Amino acid sequence: MLDQEFIQREEATRVRVLSEALPYIQQFSGRTIVVKYGGAAMKDGNLKETVIRDIVFLSCVGLRPVVVHGGGPEINSWLDKLGIEPQFKNGLRVTDAATMDVVEMVLVGRVNKELVSLIQQAGGVAVGLCGKDGNLIRARPQGQEGIGFVGEVSSIDVKLINSLVNSGYIPVVSSVAADDSGQAYNINADTVAGELAAALGAEKLILMTDTSGILRDYKDASTLISKVDIQEARQLIDSGIVSGGMIPKVNCCVRSLAQGVRAAHIIDGRLPHALLLEIFTDAGTGTMIVASDFAY
Repeated sequence: MLDQEFIQREEATRVRVLSEALPYIQQFSGRTIVVKYGGAAMKDGNLKETVIRDIVFLSCVGLRPVVVHGGGPEINSWLDKLGIEPQFKNGLRVTDAATMDVVEMVLVGRVNKELVSLIQQAGGVAVGLCGKDGNLIRARPQGQEGIGFVGEVSSIDVKLINSLVNSGYIPVVSSVAADDSGQAYNINADTVAGELAAALGAEKLILMTDTSGILRDYKDASTLISKVDIQEARQLIDSGIVSGGMIPKVNCCVRSLAQGVRAAHIIDGRLPHALLLEIFTDAGTGTMIVASDFAY
């Protein structure tokens, strides 16, 4: 009897959650959501499965997810196997010709195709791309001395992405692109996600990280800031509350918002179903950044 009551309560909870999500599903149906997938959610098998299923769920209920991914840990692993020591300068991977070959092999040939396969195993249909495909992303040198083939986004042509999304596919994009001469460049995946979201006119840019979001005290998860606008985000950087590796993530969000993205989110990919909780609940799980206090 107790087991039956427990089952009924669980079923009632599932039904209630679906019912509460309905207004958000209706609001965002047909809208593009760009998800930068990385961090622990890519390394932990259980988390990876959860994220993939959540992405497929978004597609099934009418949203248009586009996935951008990194793959730093796997790149490091293959560099180690090949006897190439990973090097970093000012937080950027030093990418000489040999390292660039490994980056392209890992991101385009392994990580990208694994994610495509996992999405399809979960019931979705996906197509793996890099910036070279269909001239999706044109790169240019990042500009710092001594970092090799590290690039930044020069331009984006979204015709291929739109064609795929309009046909019901989930594009999965790795952050490798080429310049006009065909030289490959390694581009930060957060940057690619932000610029792609802007070019697509996305409803949301979501960066999955290994932090709860923006914290007033980085040592205290209870100090999570749930919502800020662009001006407040810049003040948090100037005051030092946003520091270290969080600065480029916040700047990436701000830049995408300035180019028309409706909302940007920094969420904790270590939390199961963080993606759905952020999109389909009032409270969310991370930090939402908007253009202004009245924008969303």
